Amino acid sequence: MRGTGKADVFAMLAHPVGHAKSPGAFNELFEARGLDSLMVPVTCTPDRLDDLWAGLDAMSNLRGVIVSIPYKGRLLEKAVKAHPRAARVGAANVLRRLPAGGWEADNFDGYGFVMAMKNAGHPMAGKRALLVGAGGGGSSIAHCLAEEGVAELTIADADPARAAALAEAVRANFPSCKARAGAADPAGMDIAVNATPVGMKPDDPLPMPVEGFGPGMVVFDIIMEPSETRLLREARARGCHAQAGRPMMDCQMQAWVDFFDVDRKHRDA
Repeated sequence: MRGTGKADVFAMLAHPVGHAKSPGAFNELFEARGLDSLMVPVTCTPDRLDDLWAGLDAMSNLRGVIVSIPYKGRLLEKAVKAHPRAARVGAANVLRRLPAGGWEADNFDGYGFVMAMKNAGHPMAGKRALLVGAGGGGSSIAHCLAEEGVAELTIADADPARAAALAEAVRANFPSCKARAGAADPAGMDIAVNATPVGMKPDDPLPMPVEGFGPGMVVFDIIMEPSETRLLREARARGCHAQAGRPMMDCQMQAWVDFFDVDRKHRDA
């Protein structure tokens, strides 16, 4: 029976949180594995985050937290330990309680992207890539693309200064990657990634000009809903490999499961 008084509790923190898919996905997994665990969505306004976190931190049966917009940066600050994936981008999308106390942070946005690309058979080493969106998810993806050995990385953002800062950070962490801020132009690229929310609404403009798409290019849209965005339809019509966002989330999901050790493989029951 799931959800007893002995249950492990996990939280999904975002504002707003109504769009979050993680609670449903995790609770389905807990049910399928017969685990006495549950995940609950939690939210608050940004000015009350410290109040909320004090309560979450005090919950001794809270095992872990998945974090989304706008709290990825502020929750990293709550951690006493952070994986380099999180530290280098200044953002966490997951925290787990440490046995000795305190919280450990990680960021699986870029990891999920890379694993989805690999599972689909798309190599990244030596390629030229365009990344549109220099926010939390885009920053993680940018560093992981560089870590995978892309030769050139152009970063575009509605805020040019943010794109330039991200490019500088990528070069600092991965000097062999020619990272630069530039226009959202996919012409001549091997990989084009939309890491913005543009495309979630039916009347949204395209996040990049599709006239630059060429046959064989990989076009990755991290948006999960709709499952096929206009960008991906345009890419497929032009002979590109269209990659939707769901596989990235599935790869993150498995990483979160392992990070949380939901099956209690490495601790007493």
